[in-house]
Amino acid sequence: MGRYVMMPLRQTLTKPDLQLSYLEWHQGELPLLLLHGLGDQALVWSSLGDYLAADYHIVAPDMRGHGESSKPESLLDYSFESAIADLEALMDRLGWSSAHVVSHSWTGKLAAIWARQHPERLRSMILVDPIFIWKMPNFFKLTFPLLYRVLPFLKSMGPFASYEEAEKQAQQLSQYQGWTSLHQQAFQAGVEQKPDGSWGSKFTIAARDGIFEDVMRVAGLTEPVYIPTLFVQPQKGVNRQEWQLKPYKTYLKNLSLCQVPGNHWPFLTKPEEFNRTVEAFLKQQQ
Repeated sequence: MGRYVMMPLRQTLTKPDLQLSYLEWHQGELPLLLLHGLGDQALVWSSLGDYLAADYHIVAPDMRGHGESSKPESLLDYSFESAIADLEALMDRLGWSSAHVVSHSWTGKLAAIWARQHPERLRSMILVDPIFIWKMPNFFKLTFPLLYRVLPFLKSMGPFASYEEAEKQAQQLSQYQGWTSLHQQAFQAGVEQKPDGSWGSKFTIAARDGIFEDVMRVAGLTEPVYIPTLFVQPQKGVNRQEWQLKPYKTYLKNLSLCQVPGNHWPFLTKPEEFNRTVEAFLKQQQ
């Protein structure tokens, strides 16, 4: 679009219990919060952040347990409650009483819970292929941990003998189809060399297990939510059936649905179309 975009700045919010690292694009003024999904980090939003930077004050945190943010060792530190408290502390630091929120996958459920509990904080929300909005039945809880440990995108956690081996594995993953410079940048930001010389994700096992525990335990939508909401449904995403969409259609009373090309990570696999979709919805909210 020919816009001049400054690189985002890496900032840190220091709380009593942890440090929250975040990227900030501060050219525009309208507050916009970008929340990544499980195992990712803030740089997955770099294309969208650059695209919207002229009009919005954009902040993309590394959620606790991810990226450059602190990584508590207790599973209990990865509840929805603690993550929402992080985000509200971040907004207070920025002087934001409310913000537009874009959320992906697991944080789509987080945004729905946040909107239910503190609706005054969200001007609008965009749910990008959210997962597991309901509460898990007890029988499913027995098999679910076995399932998620072999989910393809979590294979990038490692360990790997070398950086090259880690990158080769990443190039096979769905979110990095086509392996562009955007993909390489996002991948590099999420891996590190461990003390024993091996390579692996900055995302921790405690975060993985703690987040999934709360995803199973807490229901996402239980009462009407009136915040303007866009459900982004990628053509090859995880929400392809009507029964999956029903909870959102039931409880989100100001809901729009939009299909976009790409898979569960449309902001990485088809960023141009995704960026335009987000821009159009946000403009409607002004």
